[in-house]
Amino acid sequence: MAEPLPASEVPLAAADPKAQPEIPDRLFFRIGDVAEISGLEAYVLRYWESEFPMLSPKKASNGHREYRRKDVETILEIKRLLYDEGYTIAGARKALRERTKTRRRKAATPKTKQAALFGDPASEASRKLLAEIKTELRGILDMLK
Repeated sequence: MAEPLPASEVPLAAADPKAQPEIPDRLFFRIGDVAEISGLEAYVLRYWESEFPMLSPKKASNGHREYRRKDVETILEIKRLLYDEGYTIAGARKALRERTKTRRRKAATPKTKQAALFGDPASEASRKLLAEIKTELRGILDMLK
């Protein structure tokens, strides 16, 4: 009977089951690559494609699926939700949709440098400050001509 490996020699994935596997730095992955990275069977990935609309690998000219890095990250998130968190497929689908909505809302929130420096661009003080800056920049431009 084989002895267990010392803790220092246990692979990272076996040492911490919640640790995310490292995704290689590539543009596209075939289904076998994704299966190996995620620790899932290829048929599970094909099934998930039918259950999760956000999973849509492109088909190469030879008919093979080409997953992008975003797809692999989504698969790892689905796996975490289903296997670690105990979600149902419908629950995981809903959680992923909510996560996407939250990201879109955050992206739509104006967090620009202008908003940080000058506040609300519609306010009177902001308009005056921007008008002064514009006048000074025009003066500098005239000096450079």
